[in-house]
Amino acid sequence: MDNIRFILVVTFAMLVFMLWQAWQLDYGPKPEVAAIVNTEGANAKEDLPTTAGASAQTETTVQNPVSVPVAAASTAKTVKVKTDVIELEIDMQGGTITNLDLLNYPVEKANTVVNSLRKMIGLQVAETNTAPVRLFNSDQEKLFVAQSGLIADSGFAAAPNHYTVFSNEQDSYTLQPGQDSLTVPLTWTDNSGLVITKLFTFKPGSYEIKLDQKVSNNSGKAWSGRQYSQLLRVPDTTGKGNMLMGGMRAYDGGVIYTEKNKYQKISFDDMAEETLDVTTRGGWTAMIQHYFASAWIPPTDQENHFYTKELKDGRYVIGTYSPPVTVEANTEAQFVSQLFAGPKIQPMMEKIATGLELTVDYSVLTFIGKPIYWLLDKIHNVIGNWGVAIIGVTLCIKLLFFPLSQASFKSMAKMRKIQPRLKELQERFADDRPRFNTEMMALYKKEKVNPLGGCLPILIQIPVFMALYWVLSETVEFRQAPFMLWIQDLSIQDPFYILPLIMGLTMKIQQSLNPAPIDPIQAKVMKMFPIVFTVFFLFFPAGLVLYWVVNNTLSIIQQTYITKQIEKAG
Repeated sequence: MDNIRFILVVTFAMLVFMLWQAWQLDYGPKPEVAAIVNTEGANAKEDLPTTAGASAQTETTVQNPVSVPVAAASTAKTVKVKTDVIELEIDMQGGTITNLDLLNYPVEKANTVVNSLRKMIGLQVAETNTAPVRLFNSDQEKLFVAQSGLIADSGFAAAPNHYTVFSNEQDSYTLQPGQDSLTVPLTWTDNSGLVITKLFTFKPGSYEIKLDQKVSNNSGKAWSGRQYSQLLRVPDTTGKGNMLMGGMRAYDGGVIYTEKNKYQKISFDDMAEETLDVTTRGGWTAMIQHYFASAWIPPTDQENHFYTKELKDGRYVIGTYSPPVTVEANTEAQFVSQLFAGPKIQPMMEKIATGLELTVDYSVLTFIGKPIYWLLDKIHNVIGNWGVAIIGVTLCIKLLFFPLSQASFKSMAKMRKIQPRLKELQERFADDRPRFNTEMMALYKKEKVNPLGGCLPILIQIPVFMALYWVLSETVEFRQAPFMLWIQDLSIQDPFYILPLIMGLTMKIQQSLNPAPIDPIQAKVMKMFPIVFTVFFLFFPAGLVLYWVVNNTLSIIQQTYITKQIEKAG
């Protein structure tokens, strides 16, 4: 039993070390950002989707530039739009959405409590970057934009794509308090009489942007084409905020959701190796990163085509185009799609599109992580504090496994009771190891002690501990979520290391209640574990350390009570 327990504890320590390595990757030295080369004279149309039966649109109107370098920034004017949750710019060249800021999510949170304490004890207070997180970005080194347009079928007049310059009467739009929605119109007119109107619709409190592309055919002859919507991005090379276990990072790249294969990751390497070519009913395409996601969601009642491309200068495209639609002369038609750009809040994403909440990835421990998140969310809805929700979940987990842990603690209490007799056997048969093992097993049988019973609490805690780490790492609600006093962000380490020290103390107390290993070497190693774990936990998220402190405290209370009951029984 001692050997098995020792192996389990060592295995758990290795897992903790791997988590610590992953944490260091996010807060250690970062690699230099590779500069993006601006290739002059490159083909400006390489990022347009190629559709079966559609023209390549090499013949464009005078408003479609034909020799714009692929990495060059647009010189057209931009329209600024602001709601209560987002602020963005719409480039009049193509109606491309750029520089989208998430107003409720600052890059860093100003911790006034910690700053005040630091000043009191004479420590330096670092500057806080309270600017909002920028999801879409026109900076060429961080390029990430949402593009859309129309593709004319072969033999029909060309339609405006994301290189075409639109017109607009205003330079800025603001969604006023009490206003139900805000619509931003962009217009393009062809010499033949084809009029395209792009309508971007915003709603209060929403990270959804509805896009309507209205085709008014006044050309005197039929027009046929389809709409496309895509995300163009340069991979993040800074390595910020992508922590996972075992030295891996949180997934950062493309994903799709199809009717047949459901949720699939399409990494940048996958895009480089093979061009995606998938047709499905409904579904969506997206680029995701730690805490945030961007997704184009076409209508669910039509067959959509998903595609990817690797472009020059390290840029990648993932997108979708619709089936062709024919617009007869002197009639109108409308293409509809929806863009989501915001935090990965699961209840909100479930309402937007089927499977969109799967962008919050708990990996192989999803079957544990999902129920934990559900319970955390329910408790938070009542209490309003994520730290208290963690305490509540810890209580629920302890109650769920109470019968099992009760049996385990009874087994450990009995083991502790017969410890002097085991030492006596060890001394008596010091030179006869087989005889000692035989006598030890006989003693276990006589006293009805299960030597493996004490290992069950560790086995139970390992997957729950790892799943909770994933929940804390991937769930945006924990980002900058306050608890109390100096803990103002449960997703980062305790700034004063108080919680890890408390955790180490509770671990030492709990260890004193367990029977010590008979082997003196193992006993010395086990005594070092509270110190080693405390060092590891110094760098862990405060929310995870809070869970471990509460879990240890409840275990101490339960184990102390059981031990006293066993000792009273004689």
